[in-house]
Amino acid sequence: MKKLFQSPVGPLCIEANEESLLSITFNPSDIDPSESKKSNVIDHCIAELDQYFKGTLKTFTVPLLLNGTAFQNKVWSELTKIPYGKTISYSELALRLGDVKCIRAAGTANGKNKLPIIIPCHRVIGKDGQLVGFAGGLDKKEWLLKHEGIIKGAQMKIFG
Repeated sequence: MKKLFQSPVGPLCIEANEESLLSITFNPSDIDPSESKKSNVIDHCIAELDQYFKGTLKTFTVPLLLNGTAFQNKVWSELTKIPYGKTISYSELALRLGDVKCIRAAGTANGKNKLPIIIPCHRVIGKDGQLVGFAGGLDKKEWLLKHEGIIKGAQMKIFG
């Protein structure tokens, strides 16, 4: 089941099965809003995204189905531990995973996250504070970080 959601960062395609959220896609082009079916999981996700975008939700509870390798799942689990309004670098992510040498693999797994915003891959930045890599585009990553208060104007607070 898929549904189009008009968010402040642009249209999102939300996909779920009967029990879990499967993916969120930025800038969807292959969904017909008239084909959307009723889904409790998608409704739950949209309600939480609405609260997130209003600034009243910092932690998501919608059930997720993660389809990845054991390493990818470990990375995605670690991403969920980055608090709202905080960032970490890719090297810090690798350290949290137990091996600074896995920085590229961690970055690749981060980029394969199918549940952006919910699993906050936008909170991972370059070691020098630069915004790097985001499937939705760096403009959306910047918007999300501003929304969470990490970027104030042109200045970024770096954590982690």
